[in-house]
Amino acid sequence: MSGGTAAATAALRAHLLATRIAGDVDTPRSSNVRNAERMVERLPLYTFGLELRRPWTREEVLALMAERCGTSPDPALVDGPDTIDVDLTLAALARVRDRLRRAAARRERVLLATGHPTGLLALHVETAAALRAAGCTVVVVDVPPFPVLEHQDRRRPTHVRCLAGVHVLASGGELLHTHEPEPVRRLLAGLAAAGEPAPDLVVADHGWAGAAAQAGLEVLGYADCNDPALFVGEAEGLPLTVVPLDDNVRPHHYDAVADWLLDGVRPAGH
Repeated sequence: MSGGTAAATAALRAHLLATRIAGDVDTPRSSNVRNAERMVERLPLYTFGLELRRPWTREEVLALMAERCGTSPDPALVDGPDTIDVDLTLAALARVRDRLRRAAARRERVLLATGHPTGLLALHVETAAALRAAGCTVVVVDVPPFPVLEHQDRRRPTHVRCLAGVHVLASGGELLHTHEPEPVRRLLAGLAAAGEPAPDLVVADHGWAGAAAQAGLEVLGYADCNDPALFVGEAEGLPLTVVPLDDNVRPHHYDAVADWLLDGVRPAGH
């Protein structure tokens, strides 16, 4: 699905709604409200590595999510379904596509990572392949195993693995869902210790995206409607472009997103 025509955009819009990547998503309203409260309380796994510049109330976060994501602003609505405005998703995807095209034209150094290996990994892998084919350097960093708060009870230490250019948190042979900011901090420290420059651009989600933006790097991020931290960071002026979408539908449903997003990034013949 090329992203170069109005027909292609209309087809992607229909696909986003049909697969519930946007529109009537599976993320429940209760999760949206609960996680907004957790972020307001600055619980580490819900701030995604961001050092918020001011206090936020639950009502302010819900209002921001309504603006940036299309969810309900009503603090009294705490149950039932919620929605992501598909046109907000498309508009953010267009901004990401334009930035990826510039990265390809400039042959930038790009770091990719995901905290959702059962969902968004597929989209990130396609992005890494397109950038590499365009002549970009897809940054790969090796760091020693380290403990993380979310998975501290595991018998095997957590570590970072890079799959087809995309960094993920793992334990043994298992890939882990994570909100943790620590993995990307370790990667950036590893780059600095090796005398390598920081990435020009980061494409990520969850704590990978938040901690990278907090470090001053430009980030293209994906976030579900129950993960408000990246939207708050974007609103506070961090170098974040955030796409609202369901981040854990079946991986092959993101293929159409990748085809549209990477139009003009993939060289001809790829």
